[in-house]
This record gives sequence, structure tokens and C-alpha cells, in this order.
Amino acid sequence: MQLSKEKVLEAANKVSKNTLMETLNIEMVDYGDHFLTARMPVNSRVYQPDGILHGGATVALAESVGSFASVIFSDQEKFFVRGIEITANHLKSIKEGFVYAKATFLHKGRTTQLLDIKVTDEADNLIAVCKLTTISLPRTK
Repeated sequence: MQLSKEKVLEAANKVSKNTLMETLNIEMVDYGDHFLTARMPVNSRVYQPDGILHGGATVALAESVGSFASVIFSDQEKFFVRGIEITANHLKSIKEGFVYAKATFLHKGRTTQLLDIKVTDEADNLIAVCKLTTISLPRTK
């Protein structure tokens, strides 16, 4: 049975309770056949000391949305997903508003997945480009 877009987003946000995603106010906001988008508010909670978005918070957003995408598009009854490598290029700073991270697959293999994650601001300016590699491991009974 295929879940509706709303149910997928609701489930993803529900399991984020009491995690880093909740601490950073990361919310899954859009989902389609081959992508997942999350957003995070930019405020003092995610600043570096000089008052702009911390690169680590950007990477946390990217890894969160990419890992969730790998989970959503896998057989969750048979496999669990772990991130194994992430890279980030920070291109522009931001002081306020929201940043959006859209994860799309470059490779969706049985064992490993490679995701391209573009982080943009509300005006669709590119803030960062990230690549995330995840691995699907078998669940043991």
C-alpha cells in the first residue's frame, strides 16, 4: 500500500521528536517520486559566532533529508539505512529566514545510495551543495 504524500511527511516528522532534527527545527516539507525536501529556520540557534548560518547546521540539515530519502525509498522492513560519507561546499551565507534542502538520487543501488542535496534560501539562491552516501544494511531478526 502506497502512503499519501501527507502521510509520508507526517511520519518522517513524527519520528524526529527528541532528536537533533527537533533541536534544529528541521521539518520535512515536500516529497515526490524521486526527491525529499526539508527546511530549517535560520536564527541564533543555528548561528556561528559571527551571526550567520553555521556550516555544521547546514550539513546536519543535508544529512537528515538525505538519510530520510534513503529510508523512504527503501524496503524498511528488510533494511535500515546509515550515512557513511557526506561532503559539503558552502557557497553563500545567510542570516535569517529558512533554508531548504532538496535530496535527489544520483545512484540508488541495492546496498549503497548516492544523493545530491542542494541547500537554498527562500529566494532559491544556492547556499550549499552536498553529496551524501548511505548504505542499506539487512535487519536481523
